[in-house]
Amino acid sequence: MELITGKVIIIAIFLLIITMVETLAYSTRISGARVKLIATALSLFSTLVIVSRFSVMIQQPLTAKLIAEVPQDLNPLNFIEGQYRILILVTTVGVLFGILLFPTFINIFSRAIIQLSNHRGSIIALFVNHFNLKSIKKFFNLFRLPRLSFLKGITLKTIPKRLFVINVIISAVFTVGVLSSIYASILVPEYSQAAILSSGIINGIATILLTLFIDPKASVLADRVMKNPSDYIYLKSYSLTMISSKLVGTIVAQLLFIPAAYYVAWFAKWI
Repeated sequence: MELITGKVIIIAIFLLIITMVETLAYSTRISGARVKLIATALSLFSTLVIVSRFSVMIQQPLTAKLIAEVPQDLNPLNFIEGQYRILILVTTVGVLFGILLFPTFINIFSRAIIQLSNHRGSIIALFVNHFNLKSIKKFFNLFRLPRLSFLKGITLKTIPKRLFVINVIISAVFTVGVLSSIYASILVPEYSQAAILSSGIINGIATILLTLFIDPKASVLADRVMKNPSDYIYLKSYSLTMISSKLVGTIVAQLLFIPAAYYVAWFAKWI
């Protein structure tokens, strides 16, 4: 039986979309600064992040069910590791697609933020009125490939290096949080439930780090741009830092996957 089954393909497509949405969410602040509606942009960003985080909860039972489909004549640890590494690779591809679509969605979100403001903050009204064939055609008109001109003015001085490192760690932890916990349930089958439920603790710690170190920085930068448009370059640098560190984080996740699983297995025994 091959590693890439129909269910793995379904999960991979699901992960690809989630990761793209998470990556593209970072373009909302740039869009908000362009149209001078930062608060509305932050609302849209929060909505996209909440949707992606909720989707991770749906991912957990789907990936866990792969364990039940391992052929009896194969080593379940090696087989599941192979499948999960494919899924981690898919998250990297999802970030790459998000980066490629980043300039396009800066334009799309700029218009979406204005429309969201016109609809008095109603996300539902925004989708009902604008999610149609005409809007899809506009999407292709707004399509832009990344250009080197976007990097104009960005230097090592404008890039927040500590933020880069922190987000690499957070992205790596988010990427393997669910997968390592499920893999740990195979390592310690007698504590399988405790291992699987530990994913909530792992992702929770990553969320706390995100809230403490990253989100406040973005809000301060957005306020600076509103007061002084010349600081726009720092907001661009922040966005570049976040998407590039997210890409690196998904690559680091390949190295973190097995050690994290053994840590979760130990934690499941310890508690």
